[in-house]
Amino acid sequence: MTRTAVQDGMAIDWDAEIVMDDGLVLRADVFRPVAAGRYPVLLTYGPYAKGLAFQDGYPSAWALMIAAQPDVPHGSTNRYQNWEVVDPEKWVPEGYVCVRVDSRGTGRSPGFIDHFSPRETGDFYAAIEWAGVQPWSNGKVGLNGISYYGINQWQVASLQPPHLAAMCIWEGAADWYRDMTHHGGILSTFWANWYDMQVKTVQHGLGERGPRSKVTGTLVCGDETLSDNELANNRCSFGDDILAHPLDDAYHKARSPQWEKVTVPFLSAANWGGQGLHPRGNFEGFLRAASKEKWLEAHGLEHWTHFYTDYGRGIQKRFFDFYLKGEKNGWDAEPKVRLQVRHPDRFEERFEDAWPIPRTAWTKFYLDPERQTLSPTPPARSATLTYRALGDGLSFLSEPLAEATEITGPIAARLKISSSTSDADLFLVLRVFTADLREITFAGAIDPHTPVAQGWLRASHRKLDPELSQPWRPYHSHDAVQALTPGQPVETDIEIWPTSIVVPAGCRIALSVRGRDYEWQAKTGAKLSNFKNELRGCGPFLHDDPRDRPAAIFDNEVSLHLDAAEANYLLLPIIK
Repeated sequence: MTRTAVQDGMAIDWDAEIVMDDGLVLRADVFRPVAAGRYPVLLTYGPYAKGLAFQDGYPSAWALMIAAQPDVPHGSTNRYQNWEVVDPEKWVPEGYVCVRVDSRGTGRSPGFIDHFSPRETGDFYAAIEWAGVQPWSNGKVGLNGISYYGINQWQVASLQPPHLAAMCIWEGAADWYRDMTHHGGILSTFWANWYDMQVKTVQHGLGERGPRSKVTGTLVCGDETLSDNELANNRCSFGDDILAHPLDDAYHKARSPQWEKVTVPFLSAANWGGQGLHPRGNFEGFLRAASKEKWLEAHGLEHWTHFYTDYGRGIQKRFFDFYLKGEKNGWDAEPKVRLQVRHPDRFEERFEDAWPIPRTAWTKFYLDPERQTLSPTPPARSATLTYRALGDGLSFLSEPLAEATEITGPIAARLKISSSTSDADLFLVLRVFTADLREITFAGAIDPHTPVAQGWLRASHRKLDPELSQPWRPYHSHDAVQALTPGQPVETDIEIWPTSIVVPAGCRIALSVRGRDYEWQAKTGAKLSNFKNELRGCGPFLHDDPRDRPAAIFDNEVSLHLDAAEANYLLLPIIK
């Protein structure tokens, strides 16, 4: 039953009902101006429970953010703050309606949970169309949110809802296989752990066993309290479902965008430090979506921070004011690419006309076996270097740089490798070291000590898509397994996700080639309340499921065949 209240300068409809095509009723909270009228709508659809306060569900992330960014809590009571969605107290006074929809099976919406499925995308479409015809709506619906609330924007845009007028995808991955579940063909265990920590904890039917809203006093996870068996029957076996699809098959394609059908105007905001989830889809979407009106922004810090800062909200507002309100604010003349170029100690804003940056000097650094260096020239002699895959691998360092050097863009590597078994997992890490060989790390989207960039490839997935591959971004088809013959070399091209760093003069660039996840330190003590693991350099984006990486195959020896005639190299985007 929908209840309406007027408080904190807003008219709020709690538990507004949205009927799906199968008769199931989803529930949404609607925050709107008190004055009657028709307003543009900002809508989100997702699983994190609309009644769970940011401060209660994600206390460590909230505390970190407001301590470092006092502009975030300023000007709001913060009573309506919710994980990864807009604060209505900062948007409703600007003449927007904010709609939060609990996705099927979560929060106060009943049903079966099946994340990013066609069923969910259909629900999202229906919610957009519902919002577009309400008496308080001007008929223009915008989508705005972080991560999950960005990922599903790409999917629903592929369906082209008539009332969808614009969308802001803030750190939203896109390709369900390449960006999210299988990095280079290697299973990411993130989603199974995420499901336990962030979805099952707010599943519809927890009822009295779940939290209560501090604003309304209602049960966040629905009024009915179900048994554990009943709850389990109302959700998919998410981690097992992903594991069961090791290739990019129909399961993954149904949960990924169709780029030629994404035509709505959009702003795509990436995070340099989001290795493992957040940056790749934002860059791919900007490059590949059919939309004629599209913009790219890239920033740093934690992945939830700049969405809420005055910087991020200011960009979002100009974009939505133009498309949802029709304000002539000059957004259409905005440069297509806004970058917060990363330095070891700061960010510097710069605008560009395209991505990758047209003036990029694509520069090869060759792997030289003699001194294990990155060299501007191919090695004089051929050699083979072997490492234990589950050890620390091999690292190749450049000479100290004579001048400050900017690396901004996508990265690739070509390696000729062999394995002692029928396969090999390649983990590539681009790193920066000071003159005295101390590693420089960065505050990432989640982990406080991330390297410059990372890339992955399962050697049996080395097959390339010739139409989509570029020298700077190899694109693997992931539709067939090409097993290795032990001891027989093969050539592999590895995609390393886009990054930005201005390397100071005197520092060194390094490429590490490993058979397991990067670790900044074995013990850090760094944790966040919503993740299971200690943060040791990769955040929660790990590749450690023994079912996907059986020791008999991946606890192996891998050899790099560093031939003078067929040189192995790292391709870097140097900006002049």
